[in-house]
Amino acid sequence: MYVNYDCDPLLRNVFEDVGKLLCKAAFPASSPVTTVQFQAFEGLVNMITTIADNVEVDKAPDQDTYNVDISEYRLFWVERWDAGGDHGHETWVDFVRKRKLKKKKVAIAANHYNRDQKKGVEFLKLCHLVPTPPEPKSMAYFLRYSPGLDKNKIGEFLGDPEEFSLKVLKEFTETFDFTGVILDTALRTYLETFRLPGESQKIQRILEAFSERFYEQQTSEVFATKDAAFILCYSLIMLNTDLHNPQVKKKMSEEDFIRNNRAINSGKDLPREYLSELFHSISTNAITVFSQAAATVEMTASRWADLVKRSRAIEQFTPCDFKHKLSREAFVAVSGPTVATLAAIFDYTDDEEILNQCVEGLISVARIARYGLEDVLDELLCCLCKFTTLLNPYATTEETLFTFSNELKPRMATLALFTIANRFGESVRGAWKNIIDCLLKLKRLKLLPQSVTEQDGSSVSSSSERLGHRPKSDSTVIFPSSHRGAGTSRHVSGMIGRFSQFLSLDSGGESLLSVGSEFENNLKIIQQCRIGSIFTDSGKLPDESVQNLGRALIFAAGGKGQKFSTPIEEEETVGFCWDLIVHVSSANVHRFATFWPQLHDCFAAVSQLPLFSPCPFAEKAIVALLKIAVKLLSGPQSNTDRLPEELVFKSINLMWKLDKEILDTCCEGISECIVKLIMEHAGNIQTPIGWKTVLHLLSVTGRHPETFDQSVAAMIKLMNDGTQITRFNYAPCIEAAFGFAALKISPLDISTRILQLMADSVNWLIQWHKSGYSDPGNSWYSGSGGSGGTNNSLSSVEDASRLGNLAANMFIKLAEALRKTSLVRREEIRNQAVTELGRSFSLAAAGDLDFGPAGCLACFNLVIFAMVDDLHEKTLEYSRREGAERETRSMEGTLAAATQLLADVFVLFLGTVAQGPGFRTFWLGVLRRLDTCIKSDLAAGGGAGVMQELVPQMLKMMIVEMKEKGVLVPREGDELWEITHIQIQWIAPAVMEELFP
Repeated sequence: MYVNYDCDPLLRNVFEDVGKLLCKAAFPASSPVTTVQFQAFEGLVNMITTIADNVEVDKAPDQDTYNVDISEYRLFWVERWDAGGDHGHETWVDFVRKRKLKKKKVAIAANHYNRDQKKGVEFLKLCHLVPTPPEPKSMAYFLRYSPGLDKNKIGEFLGDPEEFSLKVLKEFTETFDFTGVILDTALRTYLETFRLPGESQKIQRILEAFSERFYEQQTSEVFATKDAAFILCYSLIMLNTDLHNPQVKKKMSEEDFIRNNRAINSGKDLPREYLSELFHSISTNAITVFSQAAATVEMTASRWADLVKRSRAIEQFTPCDFKHKLSREAFVAVSGPTVATLAAIFDYTDDEEILNQCVEGLISVARIARYGLEDVLDELLCCLCKFTTLLNPYATTEETLFTFSNELKPRMATLALFTIANRFGESVRGAWKNIIDCLLKLKRLKLLPQSVTEQDGSSVSSSSERLGHRPKSDSTVIFPSSHRGAGTSRHVSGMIGRFSQFLSLDSGGESLLSVGSEFENNLKIIQQCRIGSIFTDSGKLPDESVQNLGRALIFAAGGKGQKFSTPIEEEETVGFCWDLIVHVSSANVHRFATFWPQLHDCFAAVSQLPLFSPCPFAEKAIVALLKIAVKLLSGPQSNTDRLPEELVFKSINLMWKLDKEILDTCCEGISECIVKLIMEHAGNIQTPIGWKTVLHLLSVTGRHPETFDQSVAAMIKLMNDGTQITRFNYAPCIEAAFGFAALKISPLDISTRILQLMADSVNWLIQWHKSGYSDPGNSWYSGSGGSGGTNNSLSSVEDASRLGNLAANMFIKLAEALRKTSLVRREEIRNQAVTELGRSFSLAAAGDLDFGPAGCLACFNLVIFAMVDDLHEKTLEYSRREGAERETRSMEGTLAAATQLLADVFVLFLGTVAQGPGFRTFWLGVLRRLDTCIKSDLAAGGGAGVMQELVPQMLKMMIVEMKEKGVLVPREGDELWEITHIQIQWIAPAVMEELFP
């Protein structure tokens, strides 16, 4: 094809005119379609098919190829294509597309300029249409050739006395070619481009520039100097005003005009015939000096003369290949009318032949629209959704099902809809919502298989199928053939052959409308749609398309635009949407971090919908998200890319926070996924939020008898193995273990085992402490927060200060969990918790786990003192209840064990605690708790004798140890000896003489 790219803007695009005329002639005003309308319709379909046939189809188009980037300044108005020059790196079509975009931007700039001159210039600089700072030539061309500019503003700018405006005026005037043109015609052409300002000095500057240009280009040498041309121009302006101003009563005659212009040509007269011709031209046709500001392009005599002059200069035609970019640009002009016309004919006609041609035309439109015309494809799909009748809000379920089962048009529309979604899904954007709505309606009509994706999964088409082969489905229905490559005979109509073949049996026998039952026929149609492939093959979609698909599914699951007749129907629909989201996510694991953040943002938006209900949305969501997490973590993991894991677990946390009760309603589904993660993929969980979420949900599922066994087994395996426990998941692991140990439904041996494992975990703390807080075998945890990386060892004092006493912090987490377990109802578990807490302290001391004075004091204040206080309060509470003697004795036994633990740990860490500045206060705290225990009124529980016997022994043991280590000795100015002496008199006077002889 040969195209002359330098067409005048007044010449209409032939293709656009033909297309619009065909659309107008074919558009049906009523039913049925007339012969003339049908002929125009056939011409329209042939035209669109021709364009589609010239589109490259060897491979899916790269969407970026249609993005036109204007990144550098070029003088747009005089730029020409030169294959061997600056444009060697781009094709002619790319050059034309850039010019088209620049024209649009020039029109926008003109609109800005009309409102505010500075904003207009800034927009020009932003779009690289003028350089920075602007140069006179580029501004002159903008003022000269930009349609839509306010002529008043052009005139005011050109008449401005500033230096830059004078340079622009000179460049502006040089854009005119006055060669061989008489003066009045040149002046008319010049003054048509702007409105001459009213100020005389501005008029003078403008006419001086014009006169100089005209004088330089005159061919007859009528004027001796440019001043003569200037004087005559001024005289013509005055003559024009005199003759055509109704307020001037006495008009200037020809003789007056000639007399006024005597001796202006270097002291000589201009030829009388020349002046007479000018006079008659002005008197017959006035010069539009002060024209209106309207910028509409009209065909005037001077413009026609200019056009004829330009046509004499024949430029070289540029050969180009008719590829998809040019086809796309040609189609843009008629895309809207074409879709509207085809949709209207499809709506009005019942003739099967016309319906087939309509569908073929629509699919040809889709073939073109896939090349960067997403809005056109969305409009087309919305029309097809309407023709399926599935989205009719006024039809009942029975009416919709009857129409779909007994009419050809809805079934053709449905098949075309999902065929286009399968073939050209990479270009679908907003229409995914309509497609999902149709799919959900098919689900409610029970026209879908039990599992859409599983059914398609067994027969997912290969790449060869996508390029033209026509596989047969199990139902023996012919699947539509793919689009053809360029050059294929157009006798094979359109991309898919005769669309009626879609609705025929492979045997070539009877139509689906007459073979088998309604249900079988409907099922065969749905099988032909291959709906599941849309989701299982979504990994091939571009980011924007798959994000729109995901958003459509999420909002549909949230109830937006959905009407449910029963709660069961709502639950099934929401579950179906989330199943599809799982399939989409599974197909896009390779770019999960790219497309999931936008979907995560949709969750918050869905929760703000007016009729949003967390159940069943969040209930189905959390199970589906856990399935996605299993899919993510089951594959090979990167040591650096933890973002996908963080994203999915953030979404899981968001879901259960919408309604925390959902964790109990769907515990079986949660347990299945969580147990699988821990048992099979624990080594791939790399983020703190991942571990925290997994362990929290594991402890929640353990509350339910039906999921307790598998959950506790996973918990024990995790702690018993220990290879996946690190300092980053240690705290949530201990918290989850406490949850299992304290459960009422947990058997005694299970709780005991978990408490033992909790105490044994001190060995991990010792190992990490000795290795400088590195985690052997867990190299991914090189930094806190699950992102970034730091050294695995404390290489400096600064690192130690930053981390703090990490061992003490983690040990306190363990000790607090055991302390809370010591308050449960079952006596065996309470006593076992106290025992394991004591063993934990012993292991820490034996392993040289350095807490420091502050860490030791924290252990006493947060754990041991708190445990003694809580047990003492519980004991008093039971003692005041009637008939609670047994519970009181049981609780006092635990209190006695806790008090003994206080003394043992005191002796164990005395040397460290005594070094701290707060030892005196700490020691008083110990004495106060012993005093409280021994003097409490426990007569109702019958256990007063136990404490009165136990406390003196503990006091004796602690004070002896303090004396031996030199902590408690009489020193001058040291109040510790005196305070202890006084306190012992109150607490245990029986051992006073022995301790203080």
